[in-house]
Parts: sequence; structure tokens; C-alpha cells
Amino acid sequence: MSAASAPPPLADPVLRGLVGRVARYWWVELIIGAVWVVIALVILKFNHASVTTVGILIGIMFLLASAQEFMLAVLDRRWRWLWALFAVLLFAGGILALIHPHNTFAAFADILGFVFLVIGAFWIAEAFAERPVSELWWLTLTAGILMIILAFWVEGEFFLDKAATLLVFAGIWALMHGITDIIRAFQIRRYASD
Repeated sequence: MSAASAPPPLADPVLRGLVGRVARYWWVELIIGAVWVVIALVILKFNHASVTTVGILIGIMFLLASAQEFMLAVLDRRWRWLWALFAVLLFAGGILALIHPHNTFAAFADILGFVFLVIGAFWIAEAFAERPVSELWWLTLTAGILMIILAFWVEGEFFLDKAATLLVFAGIWALMHGITDIIRAFQIRRYASD
């Protein structure tokens, strides 16, 4: 590893150990990011998507996000309760979405602004949590701020058709999540020991 690509040193030995364990699995974050991008492309490609298909995709997106939060809960002792709480909520939402995809679509369209507000707030908290280990923490912060802006945009009903709004913004959410995960994977990879 060259000096230019060497990661910043971590002073805290507990944090160094945690980052070292996570860094060995950097490729998992890369695959998850790629899956998010594919989901985003599928959602944004639909012209006349069935409501059921979109409800199922929302359920899958929630389950993927839940798996990531469970992984963080296992690895981060300090914030374990927060990651676990988000993981449980996302898992429950994902299961309900898969059981009732038609209702999921309608309900999600009605509460889209609130959902994006919660996601944006979570991403902002996540950005500050990863600040000591990633020099690109600001990317997650920027995505969180954009999600909050989208939340207010949706609640202001700048689009008349909530179904179209749901498709567009769910696709944007998945795309931002995927890009952030891919960049984070390469940032984490720098901490992997050979």
C-alpha cells in the first residue's frame, strides 16, 4: 500500500480493532451497494409497474437495509442499541411489505415524506458515527441532507401523482444508498490488513 493511499491512523485501539474486523469484509458492502444500484435502476425503469411489484421491491429494500443495520449492531458496541432499533423497525417494515405489497404501495405513498425524513436523519447520524474512520463521511452527510430536502419536497406535494412520486423517490433513495455503500466499501478496504 502506498503512502498516498494509506488510511488515516486510528488512535483508539477498540476502534482500530472494530474497523479491522469490518475491513476484512469490505467486499460485502460493495455487493450490497451494487444491489442497491440495480434496485434503483429497476424502480426507475418502470413505466407501468404493477403496484404489487413496487410493494415487493420496497419490502426487499427494507430487508436489505435491515441486514446492514444488524451487521452494524453486531460490530459497534457503543451504538448497538441504535443500530438494533433501526434493524428491527426496517425488518418489520420489510416483512409487512412482502405480506401486503398492494397496501404497502398505498401506505408508503401517503407517508413518503415522513419516511424520507427519518432516513435522512439516520444517514446524518451515521455520517457523524463514521467520521473517525472515513475521510468521505461527508458523502453520507450530504445524502442525508438531500433526503431531508426530498422529504419536505414530497410533503409539499410538488408532484400531483403520489404513485409517480413514490417510484421516483424510492429509486433516488436506492441509488443514493447504493453509491454511498460502494464508496464506503472502497474506503473500508483501505483498512484491511494483508
